[in-house]
Amino acid sequence: MSSASFGALGVPAFLVDVLADLDITTPTPIQAATLPDSLAGRDVLGRGRTGSGKTYAFLLPLVARLVGGTGSAGLAGSAARVSTRRPAPKRPRALILAPTRELATQIDEALRPLATRAGLTSRTVFGGVGQGPQVADLRRGVDIVVACPGRLEDLIAQGHVSLAAVEVTIIDEADHMADLGFLPSVRRLLDATPTGGQRMLFSATLDAAVGVLVRRYLVRPVTHEADSAQSPVAAMTHHVLHVAAADHLPVLVDLTAAPGRTVVFTRTKHRAKNLARQLNARGIPTVELHGNLSQSARTRTMEAFSSGVAQTLVATDIAARGIHVDDVALVVHADPPTEHKAYLHRSGRTARAGNSGTVVTLMTDDQVRDVHDLTRKAGVRATTTRVTDRHPLLRELAPGEREYAGGLAPAVSAESRSGRGSGQGGGRSSSGRSGSGRAGSNRAGSSRTGNGRAVAGPGGSGRAAASRSDSSRTGSGGAGRAAAGRSVSSRTGGRTPSAAAFSAGSRGGSGRPRRSGRPA
Repeated sequence: MSSASFGALGVPAFLVDVLADLDITTPTPIQAATLPDSLAGRDVLGRGRTGSGKTYAFLLPLVARLVGGTGSAGLAGSAARVSTRRPAPKRPRALILAPTRELATQIDEALRPLATRAGLTSRTVFGGVGQGPQVADLRRGVDIVVACPGRLEDLIAQGHVSLAAVEVTIIDEADHMADLGFLPSVRRLLDATPTGGQRMLFSATLDAAVGVLVRRYLVRPVTHEADSAQSPVAAMTHHVLHVAAADHLPVLVDLTAAPGRTVVFTRTKHRAKNLARQLNARGIPTVELHGNLSQSARTRTMEAFSSGVAQTLVATDIAARGIHVDDVALVVHADPPTEHKAYLHRSGRTARAGNSGTVVTLMTDDQVRDVHDLTRKAGVRATTTRVTDRHPLLRELAPGEREYAGGLAPAVSAESRSGRGSGQGGGRSSSGRSGSGRAGSNRAGSSRTGNGRAVAGPGGSGRAAASRSDSSRTGSGGAGRAAAGRSVSSRTGGRTPSAAAFSAGSRGGSGRPRRSGRPA
């Protein structure tokens, strides 16, 4: 951690107070490095690995500028300043570009307490949801737009928003923008902003594609890199588990059954859906995140994972950057990625905010050379061990008693959510079963117990939780796991519905999973 305080770095006192209310009192290295320059109004190029604190590194100077101007003179006396300037319709004053809907949402959530205290308004703009509410807010006027490039370009083309009044432009995770092919869109959006405004670009890696943006759009940028001993890579331990093909799933099941949140990565959407189904069938409450999900399903999935309703999240590479959940104890590369940047981005879901974490890559015989090349290019030293699901190393990597509390129903994909299912979450619900919520094509071996509860069994070969009383989990919050033996009736008023009746991540305001009366 940096020894300097936020106040000493030039952050206005009212923002320091907001940070203190959030229990954020000491700047991270990337914040300490960039804030003096960004608060002074300079263009900034910041390199920091995921979880390093980049978000506040750009949000603090953005809010400070909008309420007090740039430079020390503009910020003087802004300790209690609140913006009284009414935002102009369709003309935001600040723009933040993010590569994914999840990241845009999370940036806006981090921005909200700062903006509220400063009297500023914000609006997220991204696809996958109806544009009506976005258009309505833009027409009324907002100070800050947090957007994904595609939807923002659409709204500009329709005349719903102009970037002509933008004073501050921020590009977050620029390298991921490049990976997803968004750079042409990003360039067009930057061309639509005034040339005299402040621009900040943050990225985990600064490669050639990002360099194009820097040279064209940043004016005499100050470059800061903050890969210190506090960085996530330094806080991670990396292991490669060499497994026989037949042991791949049993090893994964053992790791994910341990206490603590786990993120499992796959290469394809089909693989993510299949693996989530297999883990749920073996009693591991699991949700999936991939490109086929609607925005509402993605939101509920992340709520389920962050709240502890689901202890394991299975995700594809394209979703990796949208996963920002603290206290992820373990990241498992069930399918090793094809290139080293993806390995680093995936692995960055653990060891966030100064915490430690464990990264495990499952490697079969035909992947040995590729995995060794991968870790070498990623610059990590990984310990390779040949294991089965009974190897003692698994208990060291994921310590604690294994729990098989029962699976969740998979989320409905964007392709199938229209006109299919009426509460099943993943497959078709069996017609005529009132409230059972049993999944049809995605039952994965579920079977009824004597009291009417369907317990997820291991692919039809037995019940995963047969020895347990009618127990399931309540969301455990911090640990992300629920202890075995808690009664399902505590969530459902005495009823014992099927585990599959709970849509992945369907949670009401009380924090309880609710019966899925609509696709997740």
